[in-house]
Amino acid sequence: MRQDQRPYWVKKAYLKFRYWYAEHFLRPACDELGPHHTIMKPWHISINGPNIRIGKCVTLIGEPNTPVKLGVWGREPGQGSITVGDYVLMSPGTRISASDEITIGDGVMMANSVYITDCDWHGIYDRTERSERVTPVHVGNNVWLGDHCVVLKGVTIGENSVVAANAIVTKDVPANVVVAGNPARVVKELDPERGFTTRADFFAEPVKQAEF
Repeated sequence: MRQDQRPYWVKKAYLKFRYWYAEHFLRPACDELGPHHTIMKPWHISINGPNIRIGKCVTLIGEPNTPVKLGVWGREPGQGSITVGDYVLMSPGTRISASDEITIGDGVMMANSVYITDCDWHGIYDRTERSERVTPVHVGNNVWLGDHCVVLKGVTIGENSVVAANAIVTKDVPANVVVAGNPARVVKELDPERGFTTRADFFAEPVKQAEF
């Protein structure tokens, strides 16, 4: 890791400006944005649409060529929602597009360029209208979504499961497994008896964590 050579006062000033930017521009774009967030390069985070709620202690990382994008385009004005739990990590390039409902559980980790959508956005034959069928997406607590994986409409992913890099998830994933491939299938079962150390553990004392 490249060592930060900036004087301490410069880094402190930058962090204050970064926090101010997130509070001034991103908080008003959300129906809810929890406390103790870490939003890196918030000028490369895009939040659009109604009913977007984000929990506490989230980490969002934007980059110039790979911004983080959350968008709700409901069927009618005011419809559709994205709900993001506590302690969630969104790496550069994460994109979440909701027509009706997408729910992300606590402690979910999203690697680079993860894409989640609950809709095809147009039919195969009628490409001017989306399907009338509502197909929400639910990602359980402590799920790990690998680099460039895609989670498609109507999918529920059980808690603690891992989606491998470049996997395409087209159907439900049970809890405590690893899935890989296109379409994604179970390749390994995890042992929940061993226990999991999660981002919730890391942020158990967010004030002390921030001071550290």
